[in-house]
Amino acid sequence: MGEQQLEQIASDLVGRAQHAGATAADVVVREADEFSTVVRLGKIESLKEAASKALGLRVFLGARSATSYSSDFSEGSLAQLVGRTLEMAQVTSEDPASGLAEAELLGMYPGDLHLYADDVGSMSTEDRIGFARRAEEGALSVDPRIRNSEGAWFEASLGKKAYANSLGFTGSYRASYCAVSVAPIAQDGGGMQRDYWYSVARSAAALEAPEAVGRRAAERALRKLGARKVATCRVPVVFDPETARAFLGHIFEAVRGDAIYRSASFLAGKLGERVAAENVTVLDDGVRPGGFGSRPFDDEGVPPSIMPIIEAGILRNYLLNSYAARKLKLRTTGNASRGVAGPPGIGPKNLYLVPGSEAPAAIIRSVKQGFYVTDLIGFGVNIVNGDYSRGAGGLWIENGELAYPVEEVTIAGNLAEMLNNIAAIGSDLEFRSALAAPTLLVEGLTVAGT
Repeated sequence: MGEQQLEQIASDLVGRAQHAGATAADVVVREADEFSTVVRLGKIESLKEAASKALGLRVFLGARSATSYSSDFSEGSLAQLVGRTLEMAQVTSEDPASGLAEAELLGMYPGDLHLYADDVGSMSTEDRIGFARRAEEGALSVDPRIRNSEGAWFEASLGKKAYANSLGFTGSYRASYCAVSVAPIAQDGGGMQRDYWYSVARSAAALEAPEAVGRRAAERALRKLGARKVATCRVPVVFDPETARAFLGHIFEAVRGDAIYRSASFLAGKLGERVAAENVTVLDDGVRPGGFGSRPFDDEGVPPSIMPIIEAGILRNYLLNSYAARKLKLRTTGNASRGVAGPPGIGPKNLYLVPGSEAPAAIIRSVKQGFYVTDLIGFGVNIVNGDYSRGAGGLWIENGELAYPVEEVTIAGNLAEMLNNIAAIGSDLEFRSALAAPTLLVEGLTVAGT
């Protein structure tokens, strides 16, 4: 179906819900074509192509609300959907914070955000499989110690999304996505190590060459060979961009409006206060061209913006949808994120830590003794009090040089202290998802080993 057809389905269903007695309603409709394949040691292990469509309906009866979804767009099914959802709303509790976004906040970004590229859809199945195969071959050709592989993947998707509500908003957009990744295994007399690398983009033309992805993955696996533990110590820790992104993910969880109004975040009640070092600025950019979190409107019909979350160490904003904004007596930041099932949650647009001017190599050279983290394991983070403890692997730093690989250690600290102890920020920011961060040097963390 075309975007206009999806918009018509959404707006018609809103009207049907109002006609049946809803005081307000909104609908999200999605259609997608998805492809994925896994190649291992040159052989295809899986191949999947799927087309899907679904819609989600939310109705309001005053301060009561309910949501439901369906993949059946037939007249009879939609009539049942409306009736069932209204019946559910009648038995829910009243919630004064529920409701659509305010009418004056609705709108759409007028420009082209470059979310869709034709070349993703025009790739043949053979070309897509070839991307995965070339990535794995690239990894296996690097070094004889790369003897095995957990496989290589290629994924692609093309999707359309429409949203309509009873305040008169109707909009739609389309998006594309593709990715190639590989996970080689390195082996020598001292043991076996696995690692991975990947490339992701809105267009096939923007992907890294699969051979380069394979080489990077192989180099990452090879540098782990001979890994050892280190004695427990308190040292500076350098997070590479992948693990720095994971750190930023914890900050995202701490500034979500639902965590704030539940007082379930160490950043609750700290708007306008210093919460990080002065060199730390975190932005949420909804209008970044080609960004993986960019979109012309959020899942409540609110247009995107560039929102400072932390500015020169000062906490400026939480990330909010309309519900969280009402609970906190604030204004939505346009971060409503919704699947077809359930009410809107809160998601990032393109949330990133603004890069500094130092090259990653220079940051490493500045460390006399420390830990360069390339892998994080487990989920030992408490957003309520900020306590941080995660398994890690990487490379030990001696006199500004990467000396030897390290595994089976734990990094421990506190997120509030870590934010204030960011001593250096790298220049190597890359957007590989809706969260992005450059290399970070954090002082004074405990590395627990032997």
